[in-house]
Amino acid sequence: MPLILLEHPADGVALLRMNRPEARNALNNATRIELTDHFRQLTIDSNIRCIVITGNEKCFVAGADLKEIQQMGTAEMTQSGVRQMWKVFADCPKPVIAAVNGFALGGGCELAMHADIIIAGVSAQFGQPEVKVGLMAGGGGTQRLVRAVGKFRAMKMLLTGEAINADEALQMGLASEVVADDQVLERALQMAGQIAALPPLAIRQTKEVVLAGADCSLDAGLTLERKAFDILFDTDDQKEGIQAFIEKRKPEFRGK
Repeated sequence: MPLILLEHPADGVALLRMNRPEARNALNNATRIELTDHFRQLTIDSNIRCIVITGNEKCFVAGADLKEIQQMGTAEMTQSGVRQMWKVFADCPKPVIAAVNGFALGGGCELAMHADIIIAGVSAQFGQPEVKVGLMAGGGGTQRLVRAVGKFRAMKMLLTGEAINADEALQMGLASEVVADDQVLERALQMAGQIAALPPLAIRQTKEVVLAGADCSLDAGLTLERKAFDILFDTDDQKEGIQAFIEKRKPEFRGK
């Protein structure tokens, strides 16, 4: 049985469903390998313009599989390839939307933070509880959480291991939207379809500049923005978009 289910619910949209309900979708090595392989393939698939990742109605991802890592030592963890999975997610040039129901804890919270947009159900819970078992966030949580919500809120979550609810996540900047639990996936797919209908080169440049500019000076970030902006003037989609606007018709973007 596949641990990740791949679906194509709409043109240009790929949906990845976590499929370990008996383990609350915990990330074991086999799951990481499947998820990484899917992301690699979707990254190079020119027909895919937006990726949605979700769990089930009860749980997004409850964290790492503690039974699997219980006896691991430093060398085993270093050689496990876990960091490669996170790098593949982080390097994905296409927009990624996390549709979160239930628990997004530990690696699940980190997985959601690798997305560009987070749609959360009202019952969703986010947290980094690793300190409760003698560990710490190891999938980017100490860095991405601080960048998302600020030092003091992040430190509270990281040092206490306490989870926050969806409304708190929204107020802190850890979620893009909060919707009814039964509307999470529908809203995520609706937004993915909206993004997939836009010119993919402009979308890709926007994501690239936002992420690259986040850790540099304002002047350097603005330089990146200007260069990317100018580059888009040589694309067919830019010409088509403006012409369609002038002619008051729907544009046809081809990613060229």
